[in-house]
Amino acid sequence: MQMTMRWFGTGYDSVKLEYIRQVPGVTGIITTLYGALPGEVWEKEAIAALKAEVETAGLSIAGIESVNIHDAIKTGSPDRDRYIDNYIVTLERLGEAGIHLVCYNFMPVFDWTRTDLSRKRDDGSTTMAYDQKIIDTIDPAAMTNSINAQSKGYVMAGWEPERLGHLKELFEMYQGVDGEKLFGNLQYFLNRIMPVCDKYGINMAIHPDDPAWSVFGLPRIVGAKDQLLRLIKAVDNPHNGVTLCTGSLGTNPKNDIPDIITALKGRIHFAHVRNLRHNSPGDFEESAHLSRDGSLDLFQIIKALYDIGFDGPIRPDHGRAIWGEVSMPGYGLYDRALGATYLNGLWEAIEKMSR
Repeated sequence: MQMTMRWFGTGYDSVKLEYIRQVPGVTGIITTLYGALPGEVWEKEAIAALKAEVETAGLSIAGIESVNIHDAIKTGSPDRDRYIDNYIVTLERLGEAGIHLVCYNFMPVFDWTRTDLSRKRDDGSTTMAYDQKIIDTIDPAAMTNSINAQSKGYVMAGWEPERLGHLKELFEMYQGVDGEKLFGNLQYFLNRIMPVCDKYGINMAIHPDDPAWSVFGLPRIVGAKDQLLRLIKAVDNPHNGVTLCTGSLGTNPKNDIPDIITALKGRIHFAHVRNLRHNSPGDFEESAHLSRDGSLDLFQIIKALYDIGFDGPIRPDHGRAIWGEVSMPGYGLYDRALGATYLNGLWEAIEKMSR
């Protein structure tokens, strides 16, 4: 496996590439053209400049997270093919640049959802958290305003104001789109893009829904083992795969993540590994990566990845805010560096024990 960290780009991320380079074992960067809107074609020059910036720092681009998908594609609107054509051009340009992994999601309207971006923990750190009771008492606009107010001035990935400034229109677009229609639209999209993925060796890795249930009545279709297996069987191409995100799948305590890993052998192209703590049904917070700090057994998760022969990029996911660091919520350097070191330690121990 290749240890990586996410980086949003100069001008968007508080963490410098030169600092990421100093984290032991981290050799790759997961990045994007932050600010590019869904449906836009990525310019060759912008891709080349991003790649050069990362490589100048002594790192490599291990994957893109994300090339965001336009809502016309998700809803199956009449103009979806125009946006899929644009997506294909972007994939071609990424392939020509030697980039072979794209993490994406197919969540309607909202990307990941949290109700608190800085919940205080007993150890004095702060972290992102979700409380279903709060969601049940507010409307989507109130939640959007709350996220923006807590973002510390950063533009949060998946919460771009250019889209969410038209929240009412977005919800209207999804009227009549249930889970089956959303799945059909995803299948249509994947069938359209698989030829270019075959040509350039690009692995598409869908990110599970976060949280793994419906929010504000919007359908969610990739939050459990059976849903993920259905998707890879529906478009049975090795380039149609999954981002194994333990934090997203772990929002549902019924998800047996090591079992999911085993079932998805050969189709996990990317892994986000983090921990979370369940406080009560529908209430969870993101913990340190250490197994005993949360509700997930990261040893068993890493062992399952090792046992299936996983050799793709992996990254520590959302970190707590610790040691006074001010950053985009979830994406400071310090706690993610601790997480990367912990994951590397688990992998090394399992690897040596297996000899």
